[in-house]
Amino acid sequence: MHYRTLGRTGLTVSQLGFGAMRLPMTGDGDAKRVDDDKAVPMIRRAFEQGVNYIDTAVGYCNSDSQRAVGVALKGWRDKVIVSTKNHEYDDEKKWWQHLEDSLRLLDIESIDIYNHHGVNWKCFTEGIEPRAGQWMAKARDQGLIKHICCSFHDDNAALVKLIETGYPEVVTVQYNLLDRQLADGIARAREKNVGVVVMGPVGGGRLGADSDVLRTMIPGIQRVPELALRFVLANPNVTMALSGMSTMQHVEENLAAAADEVTLSDDDKAALAEHLERLDALAELYCTGCKYCLPCPQNVDIPRIFSIYNAGRVWGLWDHARRRYAALADDDKLGNQADACIACGQCEDKCPQNIPIRKQLKEAHEALTKAS
Repeated sequence: MHYRTLGRTGLTVSQLGFGAMRLPMTGDGDAKRVDDDKAVPMIRRAFEQGVNYIDTAVGYCNSDSQRAVGVALKGWRDKVIVSTKNHEYDDEKKWWQHLEDSLRLLDIESIDIYNHHGVNWKCFTEGIEPRAGQWMAKARDQGLIKHICCSFHDDNAALVKLIETGYPEVVTVQYNLLDRQLADGIARAREKNVGVVVMGPVGGGRLGADSDVLRTMIPGIQRVPELALRFVLANPNVTMALSGMSTMQHVEENLAAAADEVTLSDDDKAALAEHLERLDALAELYCTGCKYCLPCPQNVDIPRIFSIYNAGRVWGLWDHARRRYAALADDDKLGNQADACIACGQCEDKCPQNIPIRKQLKEAHEALTKAS
């Protein structure tokens, strides 16, 4: 395992971290709990192979993740850096209760990396600056936490502004082959000596599936998840890739992919950049997601459907695309499937790219409902 310095915390962390959001579960409904018989050996296997960072949160795994992580930490606490999160910004009593519960469930005296959960710029200016930041500082002064950090969910401009405040010591951000919009903010974090932990290196599972397009990009890398993980770790501005693992196979595969210090050669990075630039241009040719075509009188979310379609026709992730498309039929909030289009043409009149939307909606529906 290769190790890196986590920004100005000075902590030495493994380049692969264990994300405890997708641990194996047992039971049904509200009674679902982490399956300790499966989860604990997975976590400890990662520890044994050099992973020294684990991340959890109050609500993960039906609010049972922290307890399971606490079980796995027995005998490992002095070797492992523990990260968890607090999603409260308004009620001080609730904020302290979350912290106390985390310490109890994890069965530790102090949390190494304590995150404001789900930060955007509005949350920072309206919740952290006037209130929650003060609670964080007090908890640190009391020795209950060691480093004040944030998990971040906003755009690149907001990330840069957050970094410039000097407030967080570490940011946990989304960044992967399919979503690279925060690259500049991540680079700025490195310049300001802020640790960068990447969540979702396999795109929330999207890059866990096979793809003929992605699998052939780099010679010698046959598995898309390995390519995705190596892509993230090859960015010199990234400190760690935090992978959510739900099976022992995931653990072993991620350990193998993160074993090397050099994750992609310079030639590999250049070839990959060329491929990604071409695919990005192709996706934008189909639809830039400007949403000028909306609203649709039939409640067809055209940009969403084209984004799903692009996952298949551009990135080769057909299984994932078809699952996402099928989900539209089960959630009215996501809009109707493309076959609800009545070919009125209102969308095409508003499209700045002059995309033949009606024709492409029909093609998308046929491709996304085709049996794989």
